[in-house]
Amino acid sequence: MGAAGDGTAVGTVSVGLVWARSTDGVIGADGGIPWHVPEDLAHFRAVTGSGTVVMGRRTWESLPERFRPLPGRRNVVLTRDPDFRADGAEVVHELGPAIEQARASGGPVWVIGGGAVYRDALALADRVSETIVDVQAAGDTVAPSIDDAWELVDDGPWQESRTGTRYRFLEWRRR
Repeated sequence: MGAAGDGTAVGTVSVGLVWARSTDGVIGADGGIPWHVPEDLAHFRAVTGSGTVVMGRRTWESLPERFRPLPGRRNVVLTRDPDFRADGAEVVHELGPAIEQARASGGPVWVIGGGAVYRDALALADRVSETIVDVQAAGDTVAPSIDDAWELVDDGPWQESRTGTRYRFLEWRRR
């Protein structure tokens, strides 16, 4: 167990993925999230805390300008464009080195999107924090599949948002 009792080995830095998805797997539509669940946004802030957040360029650009960079966290933006600049964030060009660089700085590392970055980062992660939103949503980005390599360690109850939408939090750990 790590010092925080989080299941990580002493001396290692946790790499997690955090997303919210509809019951049919959608996580995004046209560069945005196709629902509004304020409690999930608060959960996202609590989960990512003061760690490092790694995201693709389109995820960075989808954040409202007033929230870029995400406050209180080290922001790392992944892009293939060698000329891309992101004020207040570090820009990197490959996922593996981005994760290793973030891990070397200490503290948890959270991958926050988008879909291709999630799919590539899943093999590097040891935890997933997932919100299930009880809606069917049309969208162009879906969450990666969680397979038998993962164990559900927290199966949160359904709750109702102040917007009337049901949601629940799940936590997964790599076996």
